[in-house]
Amino acid sequence: MKKMIPVLIAVVLILIIGAVSLGGMLWDKYSYSKERADLDEYYEAGSGGLAILLQDERIGGRAVLRDGTLYFDMDTVWQYFNEGFYVDRNEQKLLYTEADDTTTAQFGQTGFWDRDGTHELSYAVCFQEGDSVYVAADYVKLFTNYAYTPYDRYVQVYTEWGARETMEVTRNTQVRVKGGIKSPILRDLEKGETVEILEQMDTWSKVKTSDSVIGYVENKRLGNLSTEVETPVTDYVAPSYTTRLMDRKVNLGWHSIGGPGGNGTLDGMVAEGRGMNVIAPTWFSLTDNQGNFRSFADTAYVTRAHGYGLQVWGVWDNFNYKNETGSNVDSLQILSSTTIRQQLVQNIVTTSVNLGLDGVNIDFESLTEECGVHYVQFLRELSVLCRESGLILSIDNYVPFQFNNYYRLDIQGQIADYVIIMGYDEHWHGSKDPGSVASIEYVSNGIANTLEKVPAEKVVNALPFYTILWRTEGTEVTDQYITLNNMADYLTRMNIQPEWDETTCQNYAEWQEGAATYQIWIEDAQSIQVKLNVMSAKGIGGVAVWRLGYGTPAVWDLVAAYAAQ
Repeated sequence: MKKMIPVLIAVVLILIIGAVSLGGMLWDKYSYSKERADLDEYYEAGSGGLAILLQDERIGGRAVLRDGTLYFDMDTVWQYFNEGFYVDRNEQKLLYTEADDTTTAQFGQTGFWDRDGTHELSYAVCFQEGDSVYVAADYVKLFTNYAYTPYDRYVQVYTEWGARETMEVTRNTQVRVKGGIKSPILRDLEKGETVEILEQMDTWSKVKTSDSVIGYVENKRLGNLSTEVETPVTDYVAPSYTTRLMDRKVNLGWHSIGGPGGNGTLDGMVAEGRGMNVIAPTWFSLTDNQGNFRSFADTAYVTRAHGYGLQVWGVWDNFNYKNETGSNVDSLQILSSTTIRQQLVQNIVTTSVNLGLDGVNIDFESLTEECGVHYVQFLRELSVLCRESGLILSIDNYVPFQFNNYYRLDIQGQIADYVIIMGYDEHWHGSKDPGSVASIEYVSNGIANTLEKVPAEKVVNALPFYTILWRTEGTEVTDQYITLNNMADYLTRMNIQPEWDETTCQNYAEWQEGAATYQIWIEDAQSIQVKLNVMSAKGIGGVAVWRLGYGTPAVWDLVAAYAAQ
């Protein structure tokens, strides 16, 4: 028996050790962790500034506090709050253009100015630090309906409001980083507090506390579900954009004028353009990087056009003078300078008013993506002065695709009176890619894509009164223009019999001369009628024609009938 005592003691010790071990394992598995999350690390406070919570998600970017004022970096403001702010880093200015005015602030200054004068604030509106520009959160609120609340390591921002589901905390508990009792603690919760329910799962729920801590709480610590309706912020009321529309469809003909003598051809162009109600002479072209432009304008021309019952919309372009003279005209340099851009805007409007023009037609082409934001600001500022001066603002655009969306048809549709889509150049002179200038699919898709961003009554589709003859010999591709009024004669002389192509909805011809292949997709009364049918079905605001001097009576009759609908 004595020999058994050590054995029994050993067994008991083993059982005790096992029980302790098992208890420890059970404790580790089922006990609640008291580990607290490092909030500086969690909110990345060490990187400087405050993390930003937008609605219920943390977004990129940081907010900063300077002298008790909260600032957001401009990239965050543009992406999430309001894209209307314009920054000129060279002149150290922040601009915001609305329907009737442009508000300007200078970096580092405690105030801003508009047409009513200077307005002082208790904080600097904006400042630059490194490559980043920061704008005061309260200044953003002058132009934006949003709410923000700063905390020690983060700022909560709301731009949308609706109904939210809430639950009351029934027992003291914790908000944890993840759903699980071993996850670190973000915040203690006391009985009676209310949390917003972001996502409810089987045993845990993702919640937001009253101070915008987002984490997970066990469902057994939460009471009944209820719904609260949030009160939206409506402090800012945007001025309305008034629009000057004609009382019938636009029927516009561009009058290509290469010198003062071209004004003398007005009578002939009017005689050709049956039913035309707007004539747009190409009088103005930028001549240098200071925003100066040459002009072939003539007040007698305007008077005669008005006598014919026509509106006159002067065309400003950024390429004709450059092409004619080889001079360097850098649109980016012009439009990215606030001083130059605003002087150009003022000169366009002053010139138009002094000439007695009815409208302005902007035809800025081949802009780079980098130039896009400056071009849009130019249009915003121009729209303010046109609206103030009673001028119709129309803007010429390529057929919209993803690669040219920086022309921002959505913004144009808000600020302009008419958005003109140049419904041609599907294949263009010098492209070395034989094909139609304007197939029906290209035209139809261009109008449909525009209507996704621009009200139908503002959309004008431009038709080509020309086509391209393509010549391919080996790998060499050359081309030449043939105008609509010369097409029948050309086909007769060449003894060509085109056939209707249902895919492009154009008459098509192809023939051989020696080793060369010739191809032509023809614009004529038949193809133009199909395009007009599509335009009529889309219910858009009118038609434009490139250009006067190229048409035929038959085609002009079709255009006039469309515009009279």
